[in-house]
Amino acid sequence: MENIRNFCVIAHIDHGKSTLADRMLEYTNTVSARDLHAQVLDDMDLERERGITIKSHAIQMEYEFNKNTYKLNLIDTPGHVDFSYEVSRSIAACEGALLVVDATQGIQAQTISNLYLAIENNLEVIPVINKMDLANAMPDEVKDQIVDLLGCDRDDIIEASGKTGLGVERILSDIINKVPSPVGDNTAPLQALIFDSVFNSFRGIIAYFKIINGELRTNDFVKFVNTKKEYHADEIGILKLELSPRKILKAGDVGYIISGVKTSREVKVGDTITHVDNPCEKAIDGFEDVKPMVYAGVYPVDADDYEELRASMDKLQLNDASLTFEPESSVALGFGFRCGFLGLLHMEIIQERLEREFNMNVISTVPNVSYKAFTTKNGVVDVHNPSGLPDPNYLEHIEEPYIKAQIISKADYVGQIMTLCIDKRGVLKNQVYLAGNRVEITFEMPLGEIVFDFYDKLKSISKGYASFDYYQTGYKRANLVRLDILLNGEPVDALSTLIHKDNAYVFGKKMCSKLKELIPRHQFDVAIQAAIGAKIISRETVKAVRKDVTAKCYGGDITRKRKLLEKQKKGKKRMRQVGNVEVPQKAFLAVLKLD
Repeated sequence: MENIRNFCVIAHIDHGKSTLADRMLEYTNTVSARDLHAQVLDDMDLERERGITIKSHAIQMEYEFNKNTYKLNLIDTPGHVDFSYEVSRSIAACEGALLVVDATQGIQAQTISNLYLAIENNLEVIPVINKMDLANAMPDEVKDQIVDLLGCDRDDIIEASGKTGLGVERILSDIINKVPSPVGDNTAPLQALIFDSVFNSFRGIIAYFKIINGELRTNDFVKFVNTKKEYHADEIGILKLELSPRKILKAGDVGYIISGVKTSREVKVGDTITHVDNPCEKAIDGFEDVKPMVYAGVYPVDADDYEELRASMDKLQLNDASLTFEPESSVALGFGFRCGFLGLLHMEIIQERLEREFNMNVISTVPNVSYKAFTTKNGVVDVHNPSGLPDPNYLEHIEEPYIKAQIISKADYVGQIMTLCIDKRGVLKNQVYLAGNRVEITFEMPLGEIVFDFYDKLKSISKGYASFDYYQTGYKRANLVRLDILLNGEPVDALSTLIHKDNAYVFGKKMCSKLKELIPRHQFDVAIQAAIGAKIISRETVKAVRKDVTAKCYGGDITRKRKLLEKQKKGKKRMRQVGNVEVPQKAFLAVLKLD
């Protein structure tokens, strides 16, 4: 065990974690030159296209140092705030962390929050300045920021470049010298923490774990403590680029187990694996259950695919434990699921993965957050969906979730950022000037206001420099109303939103004019209305497609034309009563892009 080191790489998005991980794999000859390509650990097509890490990836490297061979278990983690749950799980399986900071950008919001996560878990933090090969690198300024943040010596900070390989050898030697080896007892009963799992269509569910105490051999009879299910360990092994089978794994090792588990409910991330005949006394503290920030309905385009969608969501949940879902039904869209996501990017990624990995065509409704409705008869009701809001005559008041948002930016953009936050009903709490030309602004604001387009606007205002991190602080009373969209007098529940009363009129008007562009013309007039309760606040009409019935009446008496037009008018009225208005998928998505 003295020769094992478990560490993860943490940083803000786009600071070069995965490229640095590539160089480490290259230096330790873990990946052959033939298999090496950029961001070798990002194995999803989606990660390569967008240039972001979505999943944590674990891999074992072997490195010769001072005539000893060390096993280094590296976990590369995502940098985006929406995937911070992945980071927290990776940190729980490690004893050390590389904190990577971009030499051109300096410390950003997610760097700080990931660092706090690592410190809470008592990890040894090794600071690294990456991208030193770029012409616009500012090593001295960035070192000042790191010293301010960590309180370390300037000499402890490693200058590195993921592209050229500068500093990689020093990183590897610092990991061996500074990161403590795992602590555990090989003779104690087996205790292993599951930190991730994937579904394989041939072999069932593969669970990744870290052994805290004891040892595990092939064909051992094991049980999962939380789900109380028992299995034989058909295959165990370590994580190289491919799965690499082993006969025995001991305390401190990170590996995988294949035991022929078929149903996803039997494996829970954060569960403990132990032996059936010699179980451990108590389970390891897993991870707290994740709290979704944003809710949206996900429905199959074809109603017959409902069961298939359920199976796909189950398999996806194995690989992404922060996804939560429960069945719901909608008048407009039929049966589907109400899903909880950690943010808008997370929602977009899940939708895309459903399409790519499971060939599921899905429609998602307008995302919203969860509110607490206080009623006169049933006490407090959690509202995840506008249609779940109690009737106004029973409603006392609504409370909405608030967040503390920390924005780090260049001082030049402070004014515009403040205007943006105040427009989103934010209240300024603190403003601190950091080293150099950088400022940290803290706002308290409603979570519902940042769900739509806040992050995009923040990036464009600050020319990409501002970084943003938030955590939920609690609930506050709010003046919210439910805005319904009616088509020919029928409410479309998938387009309803809960919105602040002051913004409702403007939003309702925008929605109506947007839908007017998107809903195709029918044989009859389509009235699009926005309503709060029984009060209509905006209306647009999509004019009917009409045939010129009077074309054959040239000259003659006007009454002949009148008679034909009256006949057509009656037909249109009758058609409107029985006709259905088709709402295209584009209309549901357009609501998110309203500006």
